Amino acid sequence: MLHFSAGEGYMRKRVFSGIQPTGDIQIGNYLGAIKQWVKRQDTFDNIFCIVDLHAITVPQDPKVLKAKTREVTGLLLAAGIDPKLSILFVQSHISAHAELTWILNCFTPMGWMQRMTQFKEKSQKQRELVSTGLFDYPALMAADILLYNTDVVPVGDDQKQHVELTRDIAQRFNSIHGETFKLPEPLIPKVGARIMGLDDPSKKMSKSETASGHAINLLDSPDVIQGKILRATTDSLREIHFDENRPGIYNLLVIYELFTGKGRKDIETHFAGQGYAALKKELGEVVVEGLSGLQKCYRELTADPIYIDSLLTEGANRARPLAEKTLALAKERVGLG
Repeated sequence: MLHFSAGEGYMRKRVFSGIQPTGDIQIGNYLGAIKQWVKRQDTFDNIFCIVDLHAITVPQDPKVLKAKTREVTGLLLAAGIDPKLSILFVQSHISAHAELTWILNCFTPMGWMQRMTQFKEKSQKQRELVSTGLFDYPALMAADILLYNTDVVPVGDDQKQHVELTRDIAQRFNSIHGETFKLPEPLIPKVGARIMGLDDPSKKMSKSETASGHAINLLDSPDVIQGKILRATTDSLREIHFDENRPGIYNLLVIYELFTGKGRKDIETHFAGQGYAALKKELGEVVVEGLSGLQKCYRELTADPIYIDSLLTEGANRARPLAEKTLALAKERVGLG
C-alpha cells in the first residue's frame, strides 16, 4: 500500500473520502466506510471531508444541516478518526471545491453526466423538482477528489461509477491542457461494502431511508437496536449459513462477522442447531456492545461545541493550501486569473 520514491524513503498514498451531514449515520456507513477509514489511518495520508455542499443538492433545513455537520464530526472522532493522523474538515469551508467544480463542468460532456445511475434513481423520485445541483453532483465529487492529488478513494461499489467519471474528466482535462490532475483509483472493501436494510435486504442500508426498522443508527439506544434486529427480515428456513441467495440471514451474519471479527466457519459452527431467534438475540447484544464505547465518546466530545468547531477550523486550515495549489494550476492551464 506504500509506494517508494528514490531518495525520499517512502511516500504514503493519499486517501480522500467524504460523508454527507444528512440523515442519521448508521451501521452501514460505519462498517462499510468509517471503520475502514480508521483502520487505515497509519497506512495512508488521509483527508476526510464532511460534504455539506453535496447535501444541499436536495432541500435542507439550515439549522438541521449545521447541527448534523457537528454531529457527523463528533461521530467520526468518536469512531476513531484522529486529527493528528488525518485531516478532517467541512467542504464549504474551502471555496476551491466550488471553483474547481465550475472549471470541470466546462470539460464534462452532458452525455457523461446523463449516464450516472445514482442521478437516474434519485431524479425519478423528484421528477420536475430535481435540481441542477443534483445532476451536477458527480462534477463536485470529482473536484473534491482531484483537488488533493488523491491516489485512492474508498467507496462502496455503488459509488465506483463516480470515481470512474472523475478519472475520465481528469484524463480529458490533462489531454487538452497537459498533466494537471492525478488519476485516482477506487478502493472497495471485500466485506461490508454493502450492508443491506434490515426491513428489505434487497436494498442497501441508507441513511436517507426513513422507515423505522430499516437501519441501526450509531446513536440508537440499546433497546431500539435490539428491537430493530428482532424485527429484521429473514426467511422461512432454519439453518444459519453464509448464503448470498438468502439475503436476510446473510446480511445479519455479515453484520455479526464485522462486529465480532470472527471467521465465517466459526460463526456457522457457533450457531449450528440454533434458530434465528438465538442469532438475533446475540447479534443485538454484539451490536449494542460494539457501539457502546463510540456512543460514550461521542457524548463526551460533543459536550463542548466549541471544541468541535475548533477542530474543523484547524482541519480546513490544513487542507486549504493543498486545494488552492491544485486550483491555481488548473486556472493557469485554462487561462483564468
